[in-house]
Amino acid sequence: MPKLKTKSGVKKRFKLTATGKVKHGVAGKRHRLISHNAKYIRQQRGTKTLAKADWAAVKKWAPYGLG
Repeated sequence: MPKLKTKSGVKKRFKLTATGKVKHGVAGKRHRLISHNAKYIRQQRGTKTLAKADWAAVKKWAPYGLG
């Protein structure tokens, strides 16, 4: 059976933590920030972990991990 390819968009957008959770960047930080308040902008900093319900799809698109 041939090797499976990792989706190139998944490589760019997600990382795996040591415990196997999926990290992703937060949405809403690129433009139109003047219409958001400071609390929203502050909370959208950094990365978050993906909801457990969505892990299966990401791990299917990256069959050998995201290393």
